[in-house]
Amino acid sequence: MAFGTYGGVALPGTATLTTTCTNTTPYTIYLSAGLGTAATVTSRFMMAAAVTLGYGLYQDLPHTLNWGNTASPGSPASVTGNGAAQVATIYGLVPAGQFVTPGNYTDT
Repeated sequence: MAFGTYGGVALPGTATLTTTCTNTTPYTIYLSAGLGTAATVTSRFMMAAAVTLGYGLYQDLPHTLNWGNTASPGSPASVTGNGAAQVATIYGLVPAGQFVTPGNYTDT
């Protein structure tokens, strides 16, 4: 997910994840905390050298339902495969009010 240039105001982003699972097979998609220093699934961080920039990953556009790595709470409901590609949208948000050193902030 590419957020673009952050200037201290809330910055949304979206990405899609495509999965294919056999027909009638239930599955759940989990997203980890990432590799940012001290990150959790509710407080994720992108890094540029030793500087962090917080962001979140959500299941919904209002950015209220966190997308985590546990069955409950914080992960999407199970999906049932249909044998075809199914697309899930991941909604990201870099919250306003973070005034950090300019740089290329990344996370995996």
